[in-house]
Amino acid sequence: MAERSRILVIDDNEGIREVFSTILRHEGYEVDTAQSAAEAIEKSRSNLYHLALVDIRLPDVEGTKLLEQLVEPTPRMRKVMVTGYPSLDNSVESLNLGADGYIMKPIEATALISMVEKHLNERRQEEHYAEEKVGEFIKTRLKQAKGEAAKSS
Repeated sequence: MAERSRILVIDDNEGIREVFSTILRHEGYEVDTAQSAAEAIEKSRSNLYHLALVDIRLPDVEGTKLLEQLVEPTPRMRKVMVTGYPSLDNSVESLNLGADGYIMKPIEATALISMVEKHLNERRQEEHYAEEKVGEFIKTRLKQAKGEAAKSS
């Protein structure tokens, strides 16, 4: 059975957390929520998340600053900034600080699902590519070890 993708929804608005969680759970995702940057950091230390939806305005820190503080698995967690206060400045800053995407509230359920699927597919492709590279590295090292063993006998 394939692992279900885990998503962390970070928003200080309880209604947004509940709506996003309901939509995403209905699509089969495992969803955790956090209402602050501190809670999100703590959850990222103890759980693996494939994607984080990060509100740009949190009570304890700007969401853009949180991007660098989340503990990431390998391959890395995809991070999408969510804002009700869109501006060119915060979209550029978000992308420069490591966000993979940027969406504006309100967002329709179908658009949210589509965006989440797009980013999770990109992460799966990165994971597949990394697995291929590790496999190639191991094969190369085995050939080298066999060659060295043959030389020394």
